[in-house]
Amino acid sequence: MIAFLTAMLTGMIVGCAYLCIRKLRRIIRHSLTAVAVEDGLYWTCTAIYIFVQIYSTSNGSIRWYFVIGTVLGLLIFLLFGKLFRKIEGGLYKKKK
Repeated sequence: MIAFLTAMLTGMIVGCAYLCIRKLRRIIRHSLTAVAVEDGLYWTCTAIYIFVQIYSTSNGSIRWYFVIGTVLGLLIFLLFGKLFRKIEGGLYKKKK
């Protein structure tokens, strides 16, 4: 059970990291080369982070519950992100 929750948290952290990169790109314009380098670094760091999480929770064996938990955590993060944006958009419209 703890390993599954760790996997979900891993998915949420990975999603949050990419969301931060996307927000940074909207604030500061990036060239295509910079975007490619950022994405390469993101995926490299994400692969290392997920590997370390798998290694520490299930002794290096890829277990399906860890894969499913990671994907589920990412989906939950995205769902709450969309819900938050809808609430935020509604509050912004009421202020006008």
